[in-house]
Amino acid sequence: MQSDHKIIPVVAGALMRPDGSFMLGSRPEGKPYAGYWEFPGGKVEPGEAPFAALVREFHEEMGINVTRATPWLTKVHHYEHASVHLTFYRIWAWDGTPQPHEGQAFAWQVPGQYTVGPMLPANGPILKSLELPEVYAISCAHEIGVEAFLEALAARPELKLIQLREPQLSRDELAALVERVAAIVRPRGGKIVVNADPAWLAGWPVDGVHLNGQRLAAATARPDFAWVGASVHSAEELNKAAELGLDYALLGHVKATASHPDKAPLGWDGFECRLAGGTPLPVYALGGLSAADLSEARAHGAHGVALMRGAWR
Repeated sequence: MQSDHKIIPVVAGALMRPDGSFMLGSRPEGKPYAGYWEFPGGKVEPGEAPFAALVREFHEEMGINVTRATPWLTKVHHYEHASVHLTFYRIWAWDGTPQPHEGQAFAWQVPGQYTVGPMLPANGPILKSLELPEVYAISCAHEIGVEAFLEALAARPELKLIQLREPQLSRDELAALVERVAAIVRPRGGKIVVNADPAWLAGWPVDGVHLNGQRLAAATARPDFAWVGASVHSAEELNKAAELGLDYALLGHVKATASHPDKAPLGWDGFECRLAGGTPLPVYALGGLSAADLSEARAHGAHGVALMRGAWR
């Protein structure tokens, strides 16, 4: 829906606990959508930096002092009463205990298992994004062997989002591998996406499809899967992924990799440059990384890290 309203800059933040749960707040009486649940935050004042606005709003609304937060997503949403440009942060550390200074209620929520509602309309995609884990694993059975890959996968129960990327396999061979991976990943609540022709995947036990650069370039609409992601290397490709309404993107390569020895890495500054102005979908940093790079990836605007060889060492 388009709107003639002036776009109001707003910041919002998700207080994150180590177990992955996050806080929502109810909108108090007297405000539009009173009683709806949202991520706490508020308007950015003229001349105020977004992070300064975040710190101020959380102190005013709930009496806490934000000490560590990282940029995450940006979105524009049109309500009947206003149009807002939302800058989201994930907040990792704070001083104090949240108190309802404006008569609101607070509730800790587990991604995908919500006990409060209704939700503010703008927050649907944000809530879905929080279901994505911060470590994204990409298969490399073509390098280490199928049996070694499956053994490593079974030994890493913390890996909850797996991309099967095995271009050397035929359709039937890939289908057989999907069945074996599903038997490991599904019982632990994980998700499987496959980097292959979306037409192959009908009836397979998968949660989604991952588009390589060629398939992203050719796509004119979002494939009909619960989860759809894409590999991107530029701001233009990232914009197309956003326009198609995809759920996430992999952006790289950040560091030197054995698979791209002839291409200069982006580095963290180059990665962040491609996110300049914000992105409405979560972006994983990819290329030569390990789980030890997670904090730095967050600081540069990434949702998390995508690992191939680093996931199975």
